Amino acid sequence: MVIAIDGPAGAGKSSVARKLAARLGFTYLDSGAMYRCVALTCLEWGADPEQSGEATSTAESIGISFEDGDVLIDGVDVSEEIRSPEVTEAASKVAVHPGVREAMVIEQRRMIATGRYVAEGRDIGTVVSPDSPLKVFLTARPEVRAERRAEETGGDPREILVAQLERDRRDTEREHGALKTADDAVEIDTSDLGLDRVVDRVAALAAKRGLV
Repeated sequence: MVIAIDGPAGAGKSSVARKLAARLGFTYLDSGAMYRCVALTCLEWGADPEQSGEATSTAESIGISFEDGDVLIDGVDVSEEIRSPEVTEAASKVAVHPGVREAMVIEQRRMIATGRYVAEGRDIGTVVSPDSPLKVFLTARPEVRAERRAEETGGDPREILVAQLERDRRDTEREHGALKTADDAVEIDTSDLGLDRVVDRVAALAAKRGLV
């Protein structure tokens, strides 16, 4: 069983999902980190993230796992490496390829079939687990999302905003696994809400639906 949390970059998905999972005693699944792992490996192996065949072959050749909050590729901790700006850019490129998405979706479904998860991404509620009993779509004003990411990375908010808007365009226009709100998702604008208030709201929804 999975509680699905989707939304654009900077809306608070990772922070909310991680804290919600800890509160409910669920396992946190960061689907975005899986695409980052594919992107990192592409860059390290010299594969072109924009070439479908190369990216798909890479995705099918590595083993991704989560252990105690760390992200591993073939048993090696890459938690820090996958957060670099270069990997962030490449991850958005590899994610558009149907073969890559198929490989990741198969792995995500395998994981969530084994227990209770809070999974966050861009297509958890629409593609990975459309039968999820609770789907939440987090959003926030573009400038707020850019400021949050700048605080995390130390980058220039204006430059991040431009890159973020381009990423949003790619994510919403891609043919497979596009970023969109599931018809039965609960949308929450986090622009003016602190982390705890958002987690409280989602936890209340989970309790109301008998998931905890």
